[in-house]
Amino acid sequence: MPEWFEIVLRSILFIAVLFLMTKILGSKQISQLSFFEYISGITIGSVAAEVITGVDGNIIHGLIVLVLFCGITYGVDVLSLKSKKFRDFAEGKSVVFIKDGKIMEDSLRKEHYTIDDLNSLLRKKNVFNAADVEFAVLEPNGDLSVFLKKENRPLIPKDLNLKVANEKVPQTVIMDGKILDDPLAEANKTRQWLKTELDKLGVALDNVFMAQVDSYGQLTVDVYDDQLKLPTSQQKPLLMSMIKKSQSDLESFALQTDSDEAKKMYLKNAKKLQEAIDMLEPYLKS
Repeated sequence: MPEWFEIVLRSILFIAVLFLMTKILGSKQISQLSFFEYISGITIGSVAAEVITGVDGNIIHGLIVLVLFCGITYGVDVLSLKSKKFRDFAEGKSVVFIKDGKIMEDSLRKEHYTIDDLNSLLRKKNVFNAADVEFAVLEPNGDLSVFLKKENRPLIPKDLNLKVANEKVPQTVIMDGKILDDPLAEANKTRQWLKTELDKLGVALDNVFMAQVDSYGQLTVDVYDDQLKLPTSQQKPLLMSMIKKSQSDLESFALQTDSDEAKKMYLKNAKKLQEAIDMLEPYLKS
């Protein structure tokens, strides 16, 4: 058997074995590595590379080593799930770097981090001034979790006592010019509705790269032709404008009439429409 062909066969075999092992160990092995998983991953990769390229090596021995490391890593993961103490030993513990706005120099030294390293981690969180941070903790995977001081946190609607509409995950109803029926049904829409919306935008189905329906039932479209400018949907702003006009007309009628009974009716319904406007504004805002 030619040497190059044997290397090809070994490569295919070990790719399949490594893929199977990764599936067994789970996605954690390729996302957030603990100390042990880091060592295990390097060892498994090194053994696989050596057996693939070392034609004179014993392939069975290489497979035994891979299976052994896979079993040990899997066992460590199982024990980590059952024991907090073992998990802290194998995966490490979170370390506080900033507490009550004060940098913990001893923690930095213990983890061999410099102030430049800390500033770099903060910048990755879009924080450029350590004085803005109330609390920061280094996670076992090396990521830094940051909690800003109250005056430096961005405002949210809850801070202003504003009501906002609940949103659902947008449904992708067209991809690569093809209609996806399951997401379309999930959005409670039909193919006829989709065709009508595309006709309003003047877009052919074949020219649609991706289209999504948001939680309010509005269609957004991205086309293959980047030079083509699509009109913005005006349905919600127009509806809000009509309701506000109706409310304004009722108040105007109340001022124009000489009948106390009619005036009272107009004002009563104008108040109801204003309540409806306040309720619908988060949904119909442009």
